[in-house]
Amino acid sequence: MEFIALNYNKQPNIKDIADHVKLSEFHFQRMFKEWAGISPKRFLMFITLNSLKQNLVNANNLIELAETAGLSSQSRVYDLFVKVESVTPHEYKTKGKGIIIQYGIHHTPFGQCFIANTKRGICALEFIDELPDRTVNQFKEKWKNADIIENQHATKPLIESCFGNTEKPLKTLLYGTEFQIKVWEALVKIPYGYLTSYSSIAELINKPKASRAVGSAIGKNNIALLIPCHRVIQRLGGLGGYKWGEDRKLAIIGYEKSFLRK
Repeated sequence: MEFIALNYNKQPNIKDIADHVKLSEFHFQRMFKEWAGISPKRFLMFITLNSLKQNLVNANNLIELAETAGLSSQSRVYDLFVKVESVTPHEYKTKGKGIIIQYGIHHTPFGQCFIANTKRGICALEFIDELPDRTVNQFKEKWKNADIIENQHATKPLIESCFGNTEKPLKTLLYGTEFQIKVWEALVKIPYGYLTSYSSIAELINKPKASRAVGSAIGKNNIALLIPCHRVIQRLGGLGGYKWGEDRKLAIIGYEKSFLRK
């Protein structure tokens, strides 16, 4: 998926992709379809910029979609169960004083991932492309006064819930400014498999002229997937960047669309 997303503009054929992962065309197509539910060719089609542009939804129908999508579609059920909570002003000011956090690093379909959890919810979910220690240290600096403990055993079930089909409610604990939290709460309203624009999110939070500030807030999101910043692109169809890499953003978008349109 990373290879397809990174090379979609070259429109690689099945042989090119199969050669990249060192499989025969037959076995590659079969494995890809078993895992993603669609053929590599259809996946490639979903992530072309033209397709992304055609699938944008605006602020006016975003709420309606959020209410009607989900169980009535082929989307993953867990999207309906993401609950959002934010740290208190005191916790924000004191960088998490009194909060106990457990973290772990796990493999996922989209790369290695750092996850951190509190009793009130997941407070970090970040893809790692560099040394894990760097991500851990940056997290510890952000939550400087919290009690932070490594616990792979405790965080593994959470990772499986985040990247699998589940009806178990998932809670998130957001750490940010008032404006950032408003933006992140708006992102949760984007239904699985759908896309919207930065300007539509700005309209949704009643700040229609704040598209650039919205983009900045989205870039500060450190809870990937559950706070779905990957579902926001530019109105003209450009990707608009992604904290964890544009190729990964395209891969996640294509994967979600494959489930939505099965």
